[in-house]
Amino acid sequence: MLIDKKMNKKDLRLSAGISTAVIAKLGKGKNVTTDMLLKFAMCLIATLQTLWKLSGSKYTK
Repeated sequence: MLIDKKMNKKDLRLSAGISTAVIAKLGKGKNVTTDMLLKFAMCLIATLQTLWKLSGSKYTK
């Protein structure tokens, strides 16, 4: 998913405002708080919205 967005883990970490420890836990399949998951998800949604707008879609408001 990150490759499709031309992002790496560092880009995701900085965009989402999460620590390297959280990225490591996610990579190892360990538990993280729902707050961290929400930050992660919101970062990806924002990235998708930005790409949608940049694509020139006729559905962009």
